[in-house]
Amino acid sequence: MNGIRKVTARGVLVPMRRPLVTGGGAVSEVPLALIDVETSGGVTGRAYVFAYQPFALKALLAAAEGLGSTLIGRPLAPRALYDEMRARLRFVGATGPMGQALSGLDMAFWDAFAKGLGLPLFAALGAGPKRVRAYNSNGLGVGAPDLGAEARELAEGFGAVKLRIGYRTLEEDLAAIRTCREALGPDVTLMSDYNQSLLPAEAARRAAAIGDQVYWIEEPVRADDAAGHAQVRASAGTLIQTGENAFGPPDIARLIEAGAADLLMPDAGKIWGVSGWLEAAALCDAAAIPMSSHLYPEISVHLLAAALTADWLEVVDWAEPILVEGLAVEAGSAAPPARPGAGIEWNEAAVARYAV
Repeated sequence: MNGIRKVTARGVLVPMRRPLVTGGGAVSEVPLALIDVETSGGVTGRAYVFAYQPFALKALLAAAEGLGSTLIGRPLAPRALYDEMRARLRFVGATGPMGQALSGLDMAFWDAFAKGLGLPLFAALGAGPKRVRAYNSNGLGVGAPDLGAEARELAEGFGAVKLRIGYRTLEEDLAAIRTCREALGPDVTLMSDYNQSLLPAEAARRAAAIGDQVYWIEEPVRADDAAGHAQVRASAGTLIQTGENAFGPPDIARLIEAGAADLLMPDAGKIWGVSGWLEAAALCDAAAIPMSSHLYPEISVHLLAAALTADWLEVVDWAEPILVEGLAVEAGSAAPPARPGAGIEWNEAAVARYAV
């Protein structure tokens, strides 16, 4: 069996094509850890992990290389490697940079494993090439100068877009929603995202006022406040979405137990990679909760193909500048590519240009 020969992690800082202001802060550049796992069989598995802030990238790179170095010589068996990584992090904790490193390494292991079989990732997971409906999440930030025009632009080729809210007042939130809704017309789905910017009482008040003008309200309160999410859910006139900041399946289980949301959207870079995603998908299936993705569209399209309650694929183009090929979206949906692995290959010239 192929074994793990070498693990490397490189950092890049990629300018965003469309900088974004959210209720939780502004994002104008994307710090990514690029993970390469070389195997004794000559196959290299690849994955990237979003560090969120440039200052956090160094810690994430060190965590990925440090944890990866403990697995040199091990057979390329993703589930066994996942179990070993979790065991090694039992006392350190599998959150923060360590949880993201676990996630990135697991994604790279699965990529290499599928490539070794000559199969696309979805097929290596036993799934078919199911198309998944996709929404454009590349813009509509708080305070965008022309929300209506931007909404129409982002909706081209998509049947859904996401608006960031969390303005100073409820009235400003409602005005932004109304502007987008009028620009999009009745046939385009409009999601909204508070990016954890409200306290539960205010979030409940705003959710009640917003009603069904949006398809879902995402992360209205702090991500780890399951009770606060449940409070907002009780007042909302639409669906509550959360889960992108869940570190591993145990966090998903806690959100489900608390009745925190109608919908869940694990993040492949935090949920402990492909292996953790599959466990989270089983929990969502058991609870009959629709499951969407957060970021990482290139690998998430494979994971949603393997999820029984698959709902929406979030599409951002943040990593595209350093990839050979991004994910294609046609008529509002995407299918996982048929090439072996997850389909992630680095554009080395761009990686060198944006290296940190």
